[in-house]
Amino acid sequence: MLETLPLPNIKWICPTAPTRPVTILGGFPCTAWFDAGDLAVDGQDDVEGLDTSAAHIANLLSTEPADIKVGIGGFSMGAATALYSATCFAQGKYGNGYPYSIKLKAVIGLSGWLPCSRSLRNKIEGSVEGARRAASLPILLCHGKCDDVVPYKHGEKSCQTLASAGFRYVVVRIYDGIGHYTVPKEMDEVCNWLNIRLGLDGSRF
Repeated sequence: MLETLPLPNIKWICPTAPTRPVTILGGFPCTAWFDAGDLAVDGQDDVEGLDTSAAHIANLLSTEPADIKVGIGGFSMGAATALYSATCFAQGKYGNGYPYSIKLKAVIGLSGWLPCSRSLRNKIEGSVEGARRAASLPILLCHGKCDDVVPYKHGEKSCQTLASAGFRYVVVRIYDGIGHYTVPKEMDEVCNWLNIRLGLDGSRF
């Protein structure tokens, strides 16, 4: 689907998550970027799994040339990992304290949510540089109101949390009558947003 988008200046890297048991699926092993037990704001977050996956993705992108505009995006749990990566970029470090190694220019989350959101505002506001990075990072969130896997309310809450933490360029697109796996309409939005937000004509992403 990505290769069909009219964005010739983009290099897509599509890694597959490792297989692990997922609590919310009754411990069933499947490809997953981290363990998810509860999507509620006050639920238990798998910080170790999130840090490991965010670091893995950053390492994949760290070898790109310096003039490349680097972005991260994902669907569902991949969207959660992308949004978590955005918070790591803003803070300049992972949850375990190790430095975040790449400079993000864009983050996209489709039908996802923001993990580890409870203390995000305090962490960003406590750093002048973190607040600057958060304020400069464009984020696109797309979610269907009929999503029965990751309920729309979690995407809505994620948007509110990011905005309150100082992420100024968060764009949200909500679709009536759209469920979790109805992606093509979202991909049209992704294509338009990347062209407008990053000016891809004549540049590379």
